[in-house]
Amino acid sequence: MYDRLDRALAELNGRFGGLPSPKEAQSIWQDIWHLEAHHSTALEGNTLVLREVQTLLEQGRAVGAKPLKEYNEVRGYADAAQWVYGQALEPGDWHDGRLLTIAEVRQVHYAAMTPVWDVAPRHDAKSSEGPGSFREHDILPFSAGMTPPAWTLVPARMQEWVDEVCLTGEQLTGTGVTSDRPLPEVLARLHNEFEKVHPFIDGNGRTGRLVLNLVLVRLGYPPVVIFKRQRETYLVAMQRADAGDYGSLGELIARAMVDSLNSFIVPNVAGPARLVPLAALVDTTTTLAALRQAAQRGRLDAVQGPDGVWRSSRKAVDAYKATKHQRRPVVPQLSER
Repeated sequence: MYDRLDRALAELNGRFGGLPSPKEAQSIWQDIWHLEAHHSTALEGNTLVLREVQTLLEQGRAVGAKPLKEYNEVRGYADAAQWVYGQALEPGDWHDGRLLTIAEVRQVHYAAMTPVWDVAPRHDAKSSEGPGSFREHDILPFSAGMTPPAWTLVPARMQEWVDEVCLTGEQLTGTGVTSDRPLPEVLARLHNEFEKVHPFIDGNGRTGRLVLNLVLVRLGYPPVVIFKRQRETYLVAMQRADAGDYGSLGELIARAMVDSLNSFIVPNVAGPARLVPLAALVDTTTTLAALRQAAQRGRLDAVQGPDGVWRSSRKAVDAYKATKHQRRPVVPQLSER
């Protein structure tokens, strides 16, 4: 499995120059975070099916008759995932140059949990334990026997964990000592250590998987989606990791990375979602001038580079051509009194 992952990553970097940015391939990332929002919340018991998730995230409509809390769980997770991918590939003010910061971990939790907290806050939570804030309660031992640290130790343990993540990133990128473990097992250990600290009163599983993807994408690797059908495998692997055996969890992460590459990244970057100059997208039905005008007016999803050249994708041009003859709604003008 690790060899397959190495080959797939080499193809991504060699042929396509690494991961596309959210702007370069918006549809790719949208597909990933929709799927991730569904499965990661389903691992925690959310009952929305994928069709309901897609309708909620694409159209803003809640279909079905599920509790409001469940819709907000998905909405919050999707918002957090979208922030994660944008922040990972195009860092903003949150990023201080390190692989990860405490502030980013807390922001991920805040984004994921705020919509849920607004309608269904934890009844036993203090006012100071809301989204983005560390817990101030001790956690009972897990069913398999692992006990998270006392809440008074959480800030220090989290700082130690973030420092370890950053050091691991330096080792993986060649600025330090090379790790003697395969990358997926290194990530498995870090992911498991986060869950063992259990820094928040709720939402630790979702936050841990989101932060794992923030680290992965920032290192140049594809994000992972743990499918709901893998729930028992995932839980058993986490229990083994609690005891220091990271092999099963590492393999699960490796397979998820390969699945993301094969299902989303490589086919789309190599195909219709790849950004190219508008001149390369001209055909018998569309002129360069028309495409440029559509891009300038915002009718065509395109980006203008620092060289002044507009770039778009075949997929975006096809979407534009399908709608360019549709009349825009006329906004009535208010008459003066």
